[in-house]
Amino acid sequence: MGIDFELLHKIKGVIECPNPDKDIRRLDANLRLFPPFIDNDVCPLTIKNTILQSCYLRNTEWACGVAVYTGNETKLGMSRGIPEPKLTAMDAMIDKLTGAIFVFQIVVVMVLGIAGNVWKDTEARKQWYVLYPDEGPWYELLVIPLRFELLCSIMIPISIKVSLDLVKSLYAKFIDWDREMIDLETDTPSHATNTAISEDLGQVEYILTDKTGTLTENKMVFRICCISGNFYGNEAGDASKDKQLLNAISSGSPDVVRFLTVMAICNTVIPVQSKTGAILYKAQSQDEDALVHAAAKLNMVLVCKNGNILELRFNTSAIQYEVLETLEFTSDRKRMSVVVRDCQNGKILLLSKGADEAILPYASPGQQTRIFNEAVEQYSQLGLRTLCLAWRELKEDEYEEWSSMFREASSTLVDREWRIAEVCQRLERDLEVLGVTAIEDRLQVNIFRDGVPETIYTLRKAGIHFWMLTGDKQNTAIQIALSCNFISPEPKGQLLLIDGKTEEEVGRSLERVLLTMRTTASEPKDVAFVIDGWALEIALKHYWKAFTELAILSRTAICCRVTPSQKAQLVQILKSCDYRTLAIGDGGNDVRMIQQADIGVGISGREGLQAARAADYSIGRFRFLKRLILVHGRYSYNRTAFLSQYSFYKSLLICFIQIFFSFISGVSGTSLFNSVSLMAYNVFYTSIPVLVSVLDKDLSEETVMQHPQILFYCQAGRLLNPSTFAGWFGRSLFHAIVVFVISIHAYAFEKSEMEEVGMVALSGCIWLQAFVVTIETNSFTILQHLAIWGNLIAFYVINWIVSAIPSSGMYTIMFRLCRQPSYWLTMLLIVAAGMGPILAIKYFRYTYRPSKINTLQQAERLGGPILSLGNIEPPQQRLIEKEVAPLSITQSKNRNPVYEPLLSDSPSTRRSFGPGTPFDFFQSQSRLSSNYTRNCKDN
Repeated sequence: MGIDFELLHKIKGVIECPNPDKDIRRLDANLRLFPPFIDNDVCPLTIKNTILQSCYLRNTEWACGVAVYTGNETKLGMSRGIPEPKLTAMDAMIDKLTGAIFVFQIVVVMVLGIAGNVWKDTEARKQWYVLYPDEGPWYELLVIPLRFELLCSIMIPISIKVSLDLVKSLYAKFIDWDREMIDLETDTPSHATNTAISEDLGQVEYILTDKTGTLTENKMVFRICCISGNFYGNEAGDASKDKQLLNAISSGSPDVVRFLTVMAICNTVIPVQSKTGAILYKAQSQDEDALVHAAAKLNMVLVCKNGNILELRFNTSAIQYEVLETLEFTSDRKRMSVVVRDCQNGKILLLSKGADEAILPYASPGQQTRIFNEAVEQYSQLGLRTLCLAWRELKEDEYEEWSSMFREASSTLVDREWRIAEVCQRLERDLEVLGVTAIEDRLQVNIFRDGVPETIYTLRKAGIHFWMLTGDKQNTAIQIALSCNFISPEPKGQLLLIDGKTEEEVGRSLERVLLTMRTTASEPKDVAFVIDGWALEIALKHYWKAFTELAILSRTAICCRVTPSQKAQLVQILKSCDYRTLAIGDGGNDVRMIQQADIGVGISGREGLQAARAADYSIGRFRFLKRLILVHGRYSYNRTAFLSQYSFYKSLLICFIQIFFSFISGVSGTSLFNSVSLMAYNVFYTSIPVLVSVLDKDLSEETVMQHPQILFYCQAGRLLNPSTFAGWFGRSLFHAIVVFVISIHAYAFEKSEMEEVGMVALSGCIWLQAFVVTIETNSFTILQHLAIWGNLIAFYVINWIVSAIPSSGMYTIMFRLCRQPSYWLTMLLIVAAGMGPILAIKYFRYTYRPSKINTLQQAERLGGPILSLGNIEPPQQRLIEKEVAPLSITQSKNRNPVYEPLLSDSPSTRRSFGPGTPFDFFQSQSRLSSNYTRNCKDN
């Protein structure tokens, strides 16, 4: 609809629109204009007329419009909401351990509180120096338990969350700073958007990946085609250089001309003329870009789009078409069409392109499509992406009748998308199929570094399973999977097919595949299954539990022709089996999958930045996923495991000493340490050394990349679990006994004051923890030495300063202690008694029962290679809640309780605009496109 520039300030009308919602892909609204325009004329408004908040204008210098949703009621504002925080497996384990320590703390407080009250009533009143009154207030029984609650309150380290958040932020910065993960071709660095889940990268068990743009380059090149039964180009050549095709073009073959016309017109490409006069194409998808460029090479050049008028240049002649209607591509229809009028002869033409199953079944009854089916099959086996092209000439009255129905469907506010699809179906029939195009999309390969096949091979050695979720045809997906080590060819591998169009067919196919999976589960053979979107929909709806068992048994899966919602459902199934999932993609159709997974990785690719912005991590190439998981993920897991358990250890150590002291202080809840020392213990003395553990590396990066199977230790949670925590718990108890016994012995021997005994015990804790951090550190840097030993020196400097203050409660204590040889002898005894057994245990394990990691560490120190590590026990296979009985199509189906169609039936609202009313809708007169609003093909 065109409006003169001078009339813009006079526009009055009403916009009928739905209530605010968060669906950024859909807007069903109407525009009604008042005089001086056509009175009450309805103009349908869709998402194509809409610019979302924070979007940028393209292909136009200005646009005039009205804002209909503002503030938090914008689509992006409502879709933002409050993001659901992702809880890592390590965070979940820490929460469980914290709960266990809390229960232990309550038990200790109750037992000691009862014991303290009993001792007070039986023994304390007999001692004249205690000065307990014969009768006390009613709350006297609560005093001693509350004292012990205060003493044990640091048993759960409050600082652990702060420490973890700090080091996790550093993990994210390490990813941002990693120069090994910069894509040199596009100068795109890696980036960590979510700073809280880095350790989960080291526990990934399943990777669900898109194909186009993720495994492949998303650089589409037109290779071969079939036109009216004639094949042009070959597997190794380019159809645009085929002499036979060039001759047909020069001679003006009608079939070839129509084929090229559909290639050039049936798209949303916008031609832009540069300053040098060259024509540049702005395309929403790489497929369309490849087809338009190929048509231009074959002399069918899309010159310009001026409003609804298209201009083509074929050989030396100019051809103009008027675009009457555009039938947009949707994931349900799997095709797009345009209705155009030939400006030379006035004929109305329907031009269509789409997937073979969306074009060939709608061919005219008299046309033979067998040759086109064979072409699609042949091209798919070569790993090429196929599209079928067709057209039909429309009669004037047929178009007019259909156009009125299309306008009515386009202006409805309820079920608009379904109504439009129904109307489009009436026109897209009796098509004359013109031919098939085949486009190549190569794998991501770098001649200097490992490409996609090497990355998948390495991550498979690390025990990670792969699922490919793609919108491509089955044969194309299988060929790509074979070429990138996704699946193994016969006889090493076996590919099982799940297909069917009905519930019974899918049930029988699923039962057959499940039986094969059960019998081959213990074999080393690489068994994978393939399923298409239709069969997947039936399986998720009617055979949910059986498909869940299949997901547990399978190491590899290829899901073809799947929609974005199905991708998200597959991620949810694996998460429900307690697997740690990582989803990676590059397009807007992958956003739901990325957000559903435990870890979302987006590739900054040619389909925009939607996936990268919605993901937890963004990378430039698929091959960087190997370093992201094996290096950053593994290091983050190891460091967080040590930091979290050490935080509990240091808190338990001081609490156990307080508990032991209560046994010789009448179970009265008296503290051995003053409040200043306790505060400084957690804030200064024990926090700084452990924070530099973010620099620790148990193995070099080269060794980790060469032996990826050691990731099994992280996947199985070998470094943080109840067993390892029990070891740290026992260490804290043992060290508390050592410190307390030796300190009390020094007190009895020297007849020192109680404040001095407390300082001796605190000094012993600081010395022990310095050596604990030292023996748990695998690689030392200058910063780590400064943090460990500098912190020990700082302990004495701080206490010397405090001891010089008369009102500190520690006046002259540290001066007196440091002058006593017995103090330094006590420190030596504490370190020797505390660290001796631990060093002996570590030596025994390292020498006689070394782990695979110990073997690699020894090889690094000696400088010798490790040819083979042998087998490492992988994590145990998950089990679903109830055992799944053999599937039978006659039994009642296990329906997915969350599988429901998404329907939108919100009431509409009317918003007026004009002079004196607030602008409430944004509509551009130019044909604007946005990466946020376009319907992406499920590549």
